[in-house]
Amino acid sequence: MTEPAAAPSPHLAAFGPFCAFETHADGSDLTPPWRKLSELAVEGNSALRERVASVRASLAANYGRPPEAVELRVAASVAHLGLVARVISPALGLATLHGLPSRPLTLGDLRWGSALGGAFRLSLPLEAVTPVAAESVRHDCAAGSGTRPVSTLAEDLLAGPVQDLVAAFAPFSVSRHILWGNVASAVNGAATGITAAAPSLAHPARAAALTFLQHPQLRNTHTLNPHNARFTRRSCCLIYRAAPGGAGALCGDCVLLHGRGGAGRSGRGRGGR
Repeated sequence: MTEPAAAPSPHLAAFGPFCAFETHADGSDLTPPWRKLSELAVEGNSALRERVASVRASLAANYGRPPEAVELRVAASVAHLGLVARVISPALGLATLHGLPSRPLTLGDLRWGSALGGAFRLSLPLEAVTPVAAESVRHDCAAGSGTRPVSTLAEDLLAGPVQDLVAAFAPFSVSRHILWGNVASAVNGAATGITAAAPSLAHPARAAALTFLQHPQLRNTHTLNPHNARFTRRSCCLIYRAAPGGAGALCGDCVLLHGRGGAGRSGRGRGGR
């Protein structure tokens, strides 16, 4: 049974709701309201369609529009961004605190309480996320040292759960360029949130984020200004198109901001749906 429990480190909850998580015993029974996140990537399962439909209705309601007025691919992209932000943020929080998961995580490991409007409840296997002793973990771990460096965490996550979510959302006519851009935005958003909550951890948070962003899957999804390290994605999550006439606000990290020449909404890239 999944039991509400504290995250492996009390600091994680202080980083904000997207970094916080509960834990469950590996292989324990699944009980309501908990569901496996892997259900979203099972072909033929209605869970993913229901999630996208719920986000579509929520986006439409924000503007007093009927759900069908919002393009399905817009809702799918926003739903995807919210999900990957929720998966990536705890991992980046653990990396920032040097409490790396002891093994790769799969979508089947992750349990969620489906809800809209922010960070839904998330539970991770206790055995997998019990931190390795901080003194034994370094961001630049040498090969054969017996520890899992952040680069390994990035590879495990991006080639595992995150890639599964990208593949699940691609059939909604959302380009993979946009979907992987959502992932990069989620990484930057997590680091930004951690830095805002704990300025003293800005360096390890940004170092961990940079390791993720240098992964081959994300390398061409964004631009980092060499002078101020400002993050700009090379695609758009499409949320602005939910507004009548496609006149909605742009996110702060959006590539389209340069064309509009104005400020956008928060650039934390959490999706929030």
